[in-house]
Amino acid sequence: MVDWQSPEEIAKDGTAFDKFMHVLLGLYIWEFVTSLPFDWQFISGKRKFKWPLIFYFAGRYFLLFALIGIAIALNVTQPVNCQALYTYNQIFGNATIGLASINFSLRTMAVWSQRWWVVVLLVAIILGHWSLLLHGILLKAAWVPGQGCVITQTSNRVLAITFSYTMGFDATVLVLTAWKLGIKSLHSRDRSRIVRLIFDDGLIYFIVALVSNIIATTFMVVNLNPVMSIIANVPSAVASTIVACRAVRRLTNYTTEGAEVFGPVFSSTQASTLAFSSRNWFSRGAVSMTEKKPDGVHVQMDTFQAAPGEVSPSELTSYIRYDAAGRMVKSTEVNVYDIEVGSPDSEHKHSDLP
Repeated sequence: MVDWQSPEEIAKDGTAFDKFMHVLLGLYIWEFVTSLPFDWQFISGKRKFKWPLIFYFAGRYFLLFALIGIAIALNVTQPVNCQALYTYNQIFGNATIGLASINFSLRTMAVWSQRWWVVVLLVAIILGHWSLLLHGILLKAAWVPGQGCVITQTSNRVLAITFSYTMGFDATVLVLTAWKLGIKSLHSRDRSRIVRLIFDDGLIYFIVALVSNIIATTFMVVNLNPVMSIIANVPSAVASTIVACRAVRRLTNYTTEGAEVFGPVFSSTQASTLAFSSRNWFSRGAVSMTEKKPDGVHVQMDTFQAAPGEVSPSELTSYIRYDAAGRMVKSTEVNVYDIEVGSPDSEHKHSDLP
C-alpha cells in the first residue's frame, strides 16, 4: 500500500504536479492565443465595449497571471519569498473561479430582465462565494533547499466548502435560466436558436464545472498529502474559465451578427438576454416556423420582422393614409425610399399624397 505521507511519495507527487501544471499552462496559452482576435476587436474599438465584459476580461487574464505565477514558483532555483508568491497565485486563481460563475450569473440576470429578486438573490450568493474564495487564500509556503517553494499548510476544510458552494451556486444559476427559458418546451421546434444557445452553453458549463469541482473536492476531503490535496484545484479553475469565456464569446458573436427575434416562449423579455438595457428593442432576424402536413411532410418557412424605424416587406407595395373624413386611403405609388418612420419631417415628405 502506498504511504502518501512519506517524503519519497510527496516528492514523486510534487514532480507529477510540476509537469501537470506545465501542461495546463500550455493548454491555456493555446486557448488564449487562438481567441485573441475577439479581445482585439474591443481593445481596438472595432466593437463597442459593454460593462458585463469586464468580468470576461478579468477572468481570462487573471487565470493567465495565476498560471504564470505557478510556473515561476515551480521553476525558481534561487531563494524567494514563497509565501508572497503563493499568495499571489491564490488570489488570482481563486478570483478566476468566482469570475467564471459571475459571467453566467449576469446572463441569468439578463434572461430575467433584471428582476429585482433575481438580482438580489444572485448578488447575495456572489458575495458569499467571494468571501469563501478570499478566505481560501490563507495558506503557508516556504523555501526548502533542494526542492524550492513548497506548500506547508492549507485549509482543506475551507477549500472543500468553497468548491461545494461553487457547485450549489452554478446549479442555482442553471435552474433559474432553465426556468425562465421554459423547461417544458426545451425540445420544441419553435424555440429560438439564441434561447437554445443560452441554455446549452449554461448546461455545458454546469456539467464541466460540476465534474471538475467534484474531483477537486474529493482530493481535498481525502487529503492524501499537501500536494495531492490541491492537485485538482488548478484544472477546475482552468476548465471553468475556458468554458465560461467561450460561452461569452459565442453569445457576443451571435448577437453581433444579428440574432433572431425570440419565439413565443420568450417574447415577454424582448431580447433582454442580449444586453443590459431598460428600453425595449427588437433585433432584425428570422423566426423559423414549422408546419406539418397531413402526409407527414414538414414545411419550414422563415418570416422577418422589421426593426423600429425601418420599412417592413408588406409596406413595400402599399402605403396607408387617412383623409380628413377619417376614411382610409391606400396608395401604391409611394416611393419607399422616402418613407422615414418616426422622422420629424416625414409628414412633409408625404404631403403630396392624395
